[in-house]
Amino acid sequence: MPIPWTPDSWKQRPAAQQPVYEDPRELAETLAVLRRLPPLVTSWEVDRLRSQIAAAQRGDAWVLQGGDCAESFADCNADSIASKIKVLLQMSLVLIFRSKRPIVRIGRIAGQYAKPRSQDREVRGDVELPSYRGDLINRAAFTVDHRRHDPQLLLRGYERAALTLNFIRALSEGGFADLHHPENWDLDFVSSSPEYDQYRRLVDSLRDALTFIDVISERPLRELGRVDFYTSHEALHLHFEQALTRKSIRGTGWYNLGTHFPWIGERTRAVGGAHVELMRGIKNPIGVKIGPQATPDELLDLLRRLNPDDEPGRMTLIHRMGSQQIDSALPPLLHAIRESGRAVLWVCDPMHGNTVATETGHKTRRFDDILEELRQAFAIHRQCGSWLGGVHLELTGENVTECVGGSRGLTEADLESAYNSFCDPRLNYEQSMEIAFAIADRISAK
Repeated sequence: MPIPWTPDSWKQRPAAQQPVYEDPRELAETLAVLRRLPPLVTSWEVDRLRSQIAAAQRGDAWVLQGGDCAESFADCNADSIASKIKVLLQMSLVLIFRSKRPIVRIGRIAGQYAKPRSQDREVRGDVELPSYRGDLINRAAFTVDHRRHDPQLLLRGYERAALTLNFIRALSEGGFADLHHPENWDLDFVSSSPEYDQYRRLVDSLRDALTFIDVISERPLRELGRVDFYTSHEALHLHFEQALTRKSIRGTGWYNLGTHFPWIGERTRAVGGAHVELMRGIKNPIGVKIGPQATPDELLDLLRRLNPDDEPGRMTLIHRMGSQQIDSALPPLLHAIRESGRAVLWVCDPMHGNTVATETGHKTRRFDDILEELRQAFAIHRQCGSWLGGVHLELTGENVTECVGGSRGLTEADLESAYNSFCDPRLNYEQSMEIAFAIADRISAK
């Protein structure tokens, strides 16, 4: 039987992937400061997202989730944030126009500062130091001082998330996302790409449609001038997540008010683990990453623990199988959920199961593998009588060369030119838009 839930009941469970701090007193003092700071999001926003995920579960909407593998504090600037929003807005416009469905936009942004690692330590030559776990915990530079697990970075992470959220809200409410002016979303370096040409043709068609709507409408439609944009991150650092778990002022329960949509990673989804324990007591919609080793029994146990009353909009299962394993690993899980009758949103993460290493030591992903996993995901869901309701991507609005392939034909030799990620390789603009058009065609064909 589960232990009674409290915001710190997770401490009675095994906690994977947690940093070890040299000075527990410094950590406690930092967390005390963090607990006094205002929440980053509101329970009203969280509840609105939950209702939209419930719509996606029914097939009445579709979820686009994307952003950096791991955000950097250094990238908390207007250009970097705006470029991420621009590419997600362009992708969502493609999906709306082709699929004729509302798109729920969720960024891996304003909090994706911690990363799980396969090894606790990193060795370079004769030097061994703690692995880089994201800017929330330590820094990427390979020195003793930078790799120290520093509690003060928790406050820096909160501050960067607050600044990022403030800018996103200003963009969303201030006309940046107005469908009448999609030219606001243009990225300077992409004007010659074939995906951009497709996108511009779509925008021209949209302008014609909006002109018609404006003519026949008695008053301006506010919905065309703004968008909802939600934040998400992996709820990895449990002390940090607990500090931002607050009781709603409306008396509707406990929420993680550090993000709208927290998810549990593949490495930390143990049913009896600390991450599941903390997440089971909050009202947020929750995602769980599911890899090829997951069994139907594990999945059903997770759902019973995290959503015992089977509430709509609560659970999102993000499968990340890899293009070589999805055809054997996914169908048993889909059948188990369908037979159970439980309400879940299935989302495909075609990135994490397709990571490879080059001879030069770069981690990369082949665009064809990413696209193939997506294609198979749509087909398998259709064959199993299930509904694929979203995609989860690591991408950037920057002109990077981190994933090989795509319309530009990037090769492993091209990785050297603009490989900017500290962790996992991301899709660039052209690759992201190519994915968006491919997804839109499959949603509309369903």
